[in-house]
Amino acid sequence: MAEKMTTIAALNTAIREEMERDKNVFCIGEDIAEMGGTFGVTKGLLEKFPGRVINTPISEAAPASMCVGAALHGKRPIMELMFADFLTVPYDSIVNQAAKMRYMSHGQATVPVVFRAPQGVGGGIGAHHSQTVDSWFMNAPGLKIVTPSSPQDAYGLMKAAIRDDNPVVFLEHKALYRIDGPVALGEITPLGQANVVKPGKDITVVANQLMLGQIAKGLLPELSDIDIELIDPRTIKPFDYETVYKSVAKTGRILFVSEGPITGSWTADVAAKVAENCFDSLKAPIRRIGGLDSSLPYAKAEWFMVPQMKHVGETICALVK
Repeated sequence: MAEKMTTIAALNTAIREEMERDKNVFCIGEDIAEMGGTFGVTKGLLEKFPGRVINTPISEAAPASMCVGAALHGKRPIMELMFADFLTVPYDSIVNQAAKMRYMSHGQATVPVVFRAPQGVGGGIGAHHSQTVDSWFMNAPGLKIVTPSSPQDAYGLMKAAIRDDNPVVFLEHKALYRIDGPVALGEITPLGQANVVKPGKDITVVANQLMLGQIAKGLLPELSDIDIELIDPRTIKPFDYETVYKSVAKTGRILFVSEGPITGSWTADVAAKVAENCFDSLKAPIRRIGGLDSSLPYAKAEWFMVPQMKHVGETICALVK
């Protein structure tokens, strides 16, 4: 039976259940113990698992290196970063150590560590705290990148990420933390499996996290005369190309919508593969919409830097009509 939870509660529940299931799972990060983390995701875990919820100094590089070492010795660390923007600090540990160790050891070593952090706009906290960073790691072989869009997926994908023997960058969206929805406890969502949120026949729209929610709630009712197939990739690496290819074969049109800057976005890689593999099915050019190629300002002005639903709706109409 499903329980109604916020995304924060869903993540907390998933982590707690995995810590109960496996004594090798532990949490580490800044202010995650007594305080429960910046957004409260680890609240209450210290009391239940003393010694396995560890506060660190204000540092990202050192704990990340510790997590790589711990994972190599059989532990399954979950490292929380206060904001995803700070993933640049332990970038070497994540990309040059965690992601490569399994390859360098010819499969003899695994690095089962989850680097989890909140990304995206929603707090009005400026250029160093509101970025969408999922595309920063696309060019690093050996990493998995997860971007849940609902409480159910936050729960199921977190459980899958913790159990995975590869390093996972798990990016939660801060503007979605307090949305609620049904969560079926015990269900694990496989990494690399997209979700067809709504089937349709006129156009395929691929979007994740905040953009997905805005399209589902705002544009689907408004564009009721256009039968949109809406796809949430859930895991942008590995990406579920087959689900997208199958959709394009049916609709003949595709639009990608991502929150981060359009240049170098993960949507560019997927769009290129769609062009290579679905060219004969396309009835219209592939289109991508992303954030402006600019740093984010403070306060409500940050919302003007990400894709606007008016533009998304006009693009959908232009592609179909």
